[in-house]
Amino acid sequence: MIQGFGTFQRDGELRLGFRRDDVVADLGRGCLDELLPQGRDAWLRATEAALVSDDLVALADVRPLLPFTVADYVDFYSSLEHATNLGRMFRPDSEPLLPNWRHLPVGYHGRAGTVVVSGTPVRRPQGQTKAPDADAPGFGPSQRLDIELELGFVVGIRSTLGEPVPTSAFREHVFGVVLVNDWSARDIQAWEYVPLGPFLGKSFATSISAWVTPLALLDDLLVAAPAQEPEPLPHLRVEGDWALDLPLEVELNGSVISRGNARSLYWTMPQQFAHATSNGASIRRGDLMASGTISGGERGTEGSLIELTWNGTEPIRLDDGSERTFLEDGDEVVLRGEPLGEVRGRISRARA
Repeated sequence: MIQGFGTFQRDGELRLGFRRDDVVADLGRGCLDELLPQGRDAWLRATEAALVSDDLVALADVRPLLPFTVADYVDFYSSLEHATNLGRMFRPDSEPLLPNWRHLPVGYHGRAGTVVVSGTPVRRPQGQTKAPDADAPGFGPSQRLDIELELGFVVGIRSTLGEPVPTSAFREHVFGVVLVNDWSARDIQAWEYVPLGPFLGKSFATSISAWVTPLALLDDLLVAAPAQEPEPLPHLRVEGDWALDLPLEVELNGSVISRGNARSLYWTMPQQFAHATSNGASIRRGDLMASGTISGGERGTEGSLIELTWNGTEPIRLDDGSERTFLEDGDEVVLRGEPLGEVRGRISRARA
């Protein structure tokens, strides 16, 4: 069953809603921004009330909005399989993982202002790129537009600047989980990322699901995370099971092109959370932290086109007979993972 809190409009007013499969419980005037800072006890009470509410609206009659105001956005690189695939792709004669990867959850700061709700069209970005055989870069529409299948968690309770937050405090600060598609322009990214990492190749759009599933409703999906070697430093150690046994799939123009599972993530959500605050950086209501691409160890479980097509050298065939390496204008991508719902986006052409 798809379940989660969101914000929608009804009779011209903002309403707090809770999706239960094909209906939405109307929980009254307001929005998720007002629930997030109330804390864990209030979150549990609101969830219990939402599960039994009888003020129901058909999902088809609801226009979901961005479920919360995104404060900051951080994207990690938490999948061992994804990091290994890209390392083998771009550094074939070297160790695929860089020396720091097994010691900390690598990440970068994204752009909160371009996080959009599922269903929002995604305009093909333009940027500076350089072909390997070119003498100089040029500027124009990205030709290697990609997806990234990710999970994200949403912060409700802020912390104090200068005070790191331990893994054990994850549930006290984090409200729930969403699906994320961190759209990526690989050609823009390839030219810009040295030495400071992703920037314009990522910041043009990030799509999230319209409904935020509370942590309390995910307890039954928690399983043991993959073993970590070497053992993390003390501030990144976590007690209990923190991998989500959550089947995931990627659909492109009606064809399912990948099926995987979130349980394969090497770095867990509490570890990502603790790392982000380990230098004393504070968190606040509406912070969104995403896992990075989730890929499995077998072909057909990868969470990005750059992996599924091995950097464009092995096109995938869709059910209609067409082939893709990267996204074309008009393509529609749907990421799914019950009970989190879906993230949908269609590519529109670059601005003239």
